[in-house]
Amino acid sequence: MNRETSWETSNQSNQGEFILLGVADRPRLEKLLFALVLVCYMMTLLGNITIIVVSRLDPGLHTPMYFFLINLSLIDICFTTSLGPHMLVNFWRKSKTITYGGCVAELYNSLALGSTECTLLAVMAYDRYAAICHPLRYTLIMSQTLCFMMAAVSWIIGFSLSLVYTVMILRLPFCGQNHLDHFFCELPAILKLACVDTSLNEAVMLSGSVVFLLAPVSLITVSYGYIAAVVLRIHSAKGRKRAFNTCSSHLMVVWLFYGTAIFNYFQPLSISSRDRRKMISLFYTFVTTMLNPLIYTLRNKEVHKALHRLMKKN
Repeated sequence: MNRETSWETSNQSNQGEFILLGVADRPRLEKLLFALVLVCYMMTLLGNITIIVVSRLDPGLHTPMYFFLINLSLIDICFTTSLGPHMLVNFWRKSKTITYGGCVAELYNSLALGSTECTLLAVMAYDRYAAICHPLRYTLIMSQTLCFMMAAVSWIIGFSLSLVYTVMILRLPFCGQNHLDHFFCELPAILKLACVDTSLNEAVMLSGSVVFLLAPVSLITVSYGYIAAVVLRIHSAKGRKRAFNTCSSHLMVVWLFYGTAIFNYFQPLSISSRDRRKMISLFYTFVTTMLNPLIYTLRNKEVHKALHRLMKKN
């Protein structure tokens, strides 16, 4: 086959599908991962749907913080749903395949939703900065119009730039290679299948990682630097504790999500730590999305009170 074989020609030569290797050579581990992913997926749906419903039904939670939290929950639901059901099916069947169209959809959705979440977490850090550093002007700064614009920009940037990366992948020749060493169609795993030099694609992936991972982390760090300076000047211990609790939930989400994603996307493709990459991918795809609602609800008295009011009303 010619080395310049297009994606479409490569599709035809392999009956239009990828074979996902995952951990098919370790059946016991596969069953364990099935149980883990299933629990995480169900908890993610339950927790995030609860946050969305409670935030919408309780007037006391109609604030910028919970508006962004609704967006985060929606992203997490879509993110896990775009990958989880097919992955769970593959854990049980012998033929672990995915169509090329399905693989493109998985790649696009995971990149788009992951990028949107990265941007949104930075927006949420700015919201916390405005709430703590400028409490008297908070409602003026975080107007409803600005909140909608910031959320919309996060979604638009994530889905637009994801389209660029996906189109670049579609233009790569694969020369009939269709054994994908992963649980789902993730960018680094797909790049390894290309039969040409992928330096340009790796450079684009690295630049995208800087834009969507390092830049937001830097902005969040600066925001919390200002927040820490203000909190330390609060004389009341109760006031300091309240401010700390307000921000600590967001920081925990940030550390979990960005830490694992940075570790995965800033490693050179040549490093042979495939199993580690795959497990880390599962962590930020399913574990962090499950923990997000737990972190925000278990540590948040406002959500507890809202749940109590709704249960009492019903």
